[in-house]
Amino acid sequence: MVDAQVSLGTAAPFAVLAASAITSTGLTVLTGEMDIYPDTATSITGFPPGLSGTIHGADAVAQAAHNDAMTAYTTLAALTPTTVLTGQDLGGKTLVPDLFVFQFGSTITTATAATVVLINGAQACNVFWQVGSSATLGTGTKFVGTIIAEASITANSGVSCQGGLFALTAAVTMIDDAITAPSTCGKGAAPSSSSTVSTGAGASPTSTVAPRTVTITDTVTDTLTDTITNTVTQTVNGSGATKTVTSTDSITTTDYKTTTVSAKCTYSKVARYVM
Repeated sequence: MVDAQVSLGTAAPFAVLAASAITSTGLTVLTGEMDIYPDTATSITGFPPGLSGTIHGADAVAQAAHNDAMTAYTTLAALTPTTVLTGQDLGGKTLVPDLFVFQFGSTITTATAATVVLINGAQACNVFWQVGSSATLGTGTKFVGTIIAEASITANSGVSCQGGLFALTAAVTMIDDAITAPSTCGKGAAPSSSSTVSTGAGASPTSTVAPRTVTITDTVTDTLTDTITNTVTQTVNGSGATKTVTSTDSITTTDYKTTTVSAKCTYSKVARYVM
C-alpha cells in the first residue's frame, strides 16, 4: 500500500528556498521560514524591510530542507503524466481532481495578473509545479502551489503565492510579494476518502477514491392559464337593433413539482500534467 501524496519533508515550513541568493525589493512578506544552501545568509538581501520567519543560511536545517526539496523534485519529475498539455495555454482551463502535479521540461512564465483558482475543496498544499529550468511569475499574479525549479525563480511586483518558491541550484528574486509556506495548508490536506493505490514494475502510482453520491434537486413550475369568454346578444326596445356584450375571465393555476436525482461518480485522485 503506497500513499500517492507528495511529501516535502523538512522543506514544508519554508516559504522560500534557494541555492545561490535570495533578493527582495520593497516590502515582501514571507509567511514561513527562509532557506539558503549552500550559500550563506550573506547572500540574502532585502530583509529588512522584507519580513520573514526564521532564516537558515547554510546550517544543518537549511541543508536538510534543501535535500528534501531535491527529493520531492526528483519524485515529481519521475511521475508519468495522465494528461499532456504541451504547447497549450493553461488560461481558462478547469482541471481535476485532488492532487495536481504540473511538469515543465524547461520554463514556466505567467502573464500579468494571471490567477490560479482552487474550487470544490482543492487545497494549495496538493498543487506542485516541477520546472526543469526557471520559473517567472508575472506582475500581480495570484499563484497557487509550490514551485520547485531546477534553476531560478523570479516573482515580479505584487505576486502572491500560496505555496513555496524553491530554486534548487540558483536564486529567488522578489518584489513586494506575499509568499506563504506550503505547511500552512493545515492538517487533513490529503483527501479523507479511503483509497487504494497500486504500483508495479515500471508503473506509476494510481489511485481511486470511493464513489461519491451527488444529489440534484430540480423544481419545475407549471403554469396553466384558462380564458373564458362570455358573449351576450340583446335586442334593444323591440326595434330589431341588437347590442352585444362580451366578458372575459382568466383563471391561472400553478403546480410545483420537485424531482430529486442521485448519481454516483468515481474519479482518479491524482492528476499529473506534463507541459
